[in-house]
Amino acid sequence: MNTEKLDYLLQRIEGYIENHEVLKLDISKASVGWHLDHSLKVVNAVVKTLQESDPTTYKNNFSFVGKVFFALGFFPRGKAKAPKHVKPPEVVLKEDIILQLEIAKTNIKTISSLDNNAYFKHPLFRHINKKRVVRFLVLHTNHHVKIINEITS
Repeated sequence: MNTEKLDYLLQRIEGYIENHEVLKLDISKASVGWHLDHSLKVVNAVVKTLQESDPTTYKNNFSFVGKVFFALGFFPRGKAKAPKHVKPPEVVLKEDIILQLEIAKTNIKTISSLDNNAYFKHPLFRHINKKRVVRFLVLHTNHHVKIINEITS
């Protein structure tokens, strides 16, 4: 289980924390802080769900759309809505981002010790198990890091 790319992306996130209030509406309706908070909420929620999942109920039903996006290596912009439980609050606090980042760093270290059929249910891609989860988290986090990079450029 290689998490180097995810570790690198978390370092990138850490580097953007000082710019959490920056907003550039021609790039995104959301601030840098929103993208940081959302990305970290996704990492932490996914790992928590994997940890709590029952591997015996895993179904290999990864969707065709998921296979296409994983093969392409990116997610298109503006096509998906963040589920409520990973949506940032109205005001994103720097302290909250820092805390979530530390939790995310710890959480990703636990993935390798999980059962191979630990999984979470994605609304579009269906079941994503341990084998695919790091790729998902890298693609998702990178999607938001690219947006943040454009906002701060």
